[in-house]
Parts: sequence; structure tokens; C-alpha cells
Amino acid sequence: MSERELVVLGTASQVPTRQRNHNGYLLRWDGEGFLFDPGEGTQRQMLRAGASAHDLNRICVTHFHGDHSLGLAGVIQRINLDQVPHEVTAHYPRSGQRFFDRLRYATAYRETVRLTEAPVAADGVLAATPSYTLEARKLSHPVESYGYRLTEPDGRRMLPDRLAAHGIAGPDVGRLQREGRLGGVTLEDVSEVRRGQRFAFVMDTRLCDGVHALAESCDLLVIESTFLDEDTELAVEHGHLTAGQAAAVARDAGVRHLVLTHFSQRYSDPAEFERQARAAGFEGELTVAHDLQRVPVPKRR
Repeated sequence: MSERELVVLGTASQVPTRQRNHNGYLLRWDGEGFLFDPGEGTQRQMLRAGASAHDLNRICVTHFHGDHSLGLAGVIQRINLDQVPHEVTAHYPRSGQRFFDRLRYATAYRETVRLTEAPVAADGVLAATPSYTLEARKLSHPVESYGYRLTEPDGRRMLPDRLAAHGIAGPDVGRLQREGRLGGVTLEDVSEVRRGQRFAFVMDTRLCDGVHALAESCDLLVIESTFLDEDTELAVEHGHLTAGQAAAVARDAGVRHLVLTHFSQRYSDPAEFERQARAAGFEGELTVAHDLQRVPVPKRR
């Protein structure tokens, strides 16, 4: 399997700090790159992380607050400066088209790359390829916001003992996989479903149906936890989640690896986010994200 990992470019909410850059997340998925919420400084963080404009195939913006989108201008201009040879597609809320236009053409530069605009106006599938389906779900924030989910199609896992029991070996295995039947033996007789991997990206939002739908059965969930639980009222007022709320979502959704990020500058101890997430009952793998961290998508069971 090709490399599948999350590269964390920035983890600060609202404003950067001495330790944290504005948001930015690069998902590597089988030779494609998904850049989520490029805040200010993303272009430099990519360089520090060893990523280039050539790595990008899709840009996915959840909403048009500055910490999630101010880096668009630099990233788009870098894509053109480096003359990326493939098409790059940008997804963002359609209601923020005027902001995208301003950022795309913030200054003068020479356009050399095909940048396709594919704004999001409702829940649903944005793209379907042999490697993944990309979909969006509306979130609950003071401005229109969408989360994104990547789902790999289910496959089949061949079972050696059943193949042997039916006397199937060598080239006949490939033939059975391609055709679905060999003599009186079907593919289902000698294999089992191999569930596709699932990734979700959930940023600025209160608890809502979209959060739960995006998180359901994810192998890797990247989710905001701007506030600690003692500030739940502030979180609701400003359209955010707490560490405990994010962890409870992951717990109920059966998430395997939870990545907490988008931290308010008011907190000085990152370990408290982990403590509150565990107190909420999440028992899976847990990462409190820091800048330039790499998080692999968990291997299939």
C-alpha cells in the first residue's frame, strides 16, 4: 500500500503563537495530497515539513475565517510559480466565493496551472475515484462551514486456507479475483470483505449531526478541540468543541486514532487535552497534535 499519513503543518486557533503556526494539514493518500485549511504561514510550514506544491492535488477549506484560509494566497501562487504539472482542485463553501476570489487574486502573478474551483453548497459526494470517495458535511459555526471525509472502497481479502481447500493456486487466484468465479467457486467462497480505510477532518463547529456523520467508524479523525471542558459555554457561544466533546464523539463513533488540534492560546499545558479526552472515555490511539508532526493512518486490522 502506498503511503497514507497526516502531516500537521499548524495547530493554533485564531492566532499563531511562538510554538504553533496557524492551521494547516496535509494528508498523503496513495500518491495524492489533500491540503486542509491552509492558514497564514502554510507555505513555509510545508517547506519545513519536506512537502512541496507538487504534492498537492486538492485543497479543502472548511470555512473562511483567517486561521483556516489566509495561507491560500501564498499556496496558490506557489503552485503556479512551481508550475505544478497536474490539475489542482479547490473545495470550499460556495457562500465564501468572494473570499476565495480575493485570496486567489490577492496580488499579481502569472497563472500557469489549471486550478479547478469546486465549491461546496450542500452535503454530499465531491469526488469519486478508484482510491477514494471525498464527501462533505455541513457543520455548525457562525459562518458556513463544512467538514470532509475520505472513504476508501471496500475490497476483498483472499483466504489462503479456503483457496487451498478448493485447489486454487497460482494464476488462477488472479483470474478468480478478476472474473469473480472460477468453475463452481465464487470469489465470496474464498475471501472476506476488507473494509476500506476512512479519514475525516472536522474543524470549527459545535456538536451537530455533521460531526457525528463525519466521524463514524473512522480510522483517523482529525478534529478541533479549541477549548477545555471547563470552558464549554465559551465553546458553544463561539461555535467550537471542547476536548471532552471531541473525544466523546470519537468514542461513540468507534474511531481508532483520534487527533486533537486547533488549540486556543489561553491554554499552556497540552497534556490537559489528553487528560480530558481520556476522562471522556476514549480508549483508542490518541494524539494531541503539534506542528510538523506526522501521523500515519492506522494499518488495517
